[in-house]
Amino acid sequence: MVDRFTDGLLTPAETSSHLQIPYSTLSSWLKNEAAGAPLVHQVEPPSKGQPSVPFIAVAEAHVLRSLRSLGLRMTEIREAAAAVRDAFDTPYGLVSHRIATDGVDIFIEHGLGELRRARDGQMPIKEVVSDHLRYLTWEPGDDFPSSLRLRQYPDCVPVVIDPRFGHGRPVVAANRVPVKAITDLWEAGDSIEDIAYDYDMTLEQVHALCTAVVRLAA
Repeated sequence: MVDRFTDGLLTPAETSSHLQIPYSTLSSWLKNEAAGAPLVHQVEPPSKGQPSVPFIAVAEAHVLRSLRSLGLRMTEIREAAAAVRDAFDTPYGLVSHRIATDGVDIFIEHGLGELRRARDGQMPIKEVVSDHLRYLTWEPGDDFPSSLRLRQYPDCVPVVIDPRFGHGRPVVAANRVPVKAITDLWEAGDSIEDIAYDYDMTLEQVHALCTAVVRLAA
């Protein structure tokens, strides 16, 4: 069983590729700290070139990219991450189920679903929008995510990174089959009909998945 926090799942290069984050940006995040802990965690690999990014860090990088795309400054993100870690005694504040954002500031849940601003504890006026959280999946009662949906793949065939399946490779959420296994068959000349039958998928799903992979590789 892969430990989400301590077992390396991907290399930084693989993480960068799967999350569509420039490698130089991810490298900077791996070194950036808040409250004395990295914003994106990394573990010591068993040997050079081996995976050093655990699943929890893959999720952290996803959330960090989402917050940056909403226009939040790194100083705001570091400040909020430090506040989360202090309030909930966890170094993994960016992926706590208690954190959300409305695109202007970061908010922390303080019991009974009440959302307060990380900076000053005041209630937000407008409803909190936490779009980035819909890509993360939490098991009941677990404060940290168990899988991450990759947003570059079509909605009709959700693709996830799940440390329990595929050794960190993207897999189809419905059947846990690695995306590469499906596209390798397609590139080798197998028909969409045969692939769909073998993996209990619809023709639309197989076609959309293979089309997405071609587009991403272009």
